[in-house]
Amino acid sequence: MTTKEKAIKIIQELPEDAIREDIQERIDFITGVRKGLRELDEGKGISHEQIREEFREWFSS
Repeated sequence: MTTKEKAIKIIQELPEDAIREDIQERIDFITGVRKGLRELDEGKGISHEQIREEFREWFSS
């Protein structure tokens, strides 16, 4: 499926009363998820333990 076809499918799945901001928000969300999954596949992810440590640091400050 081409990028254009993916964008059209995303737009078609939105409610009829969707506004431009709804379309942009949905496309940005899906793009972010796909980017994150691609990075994980490339081994660029952060370990679960590293995330736990970062949360501990954030909430202890």
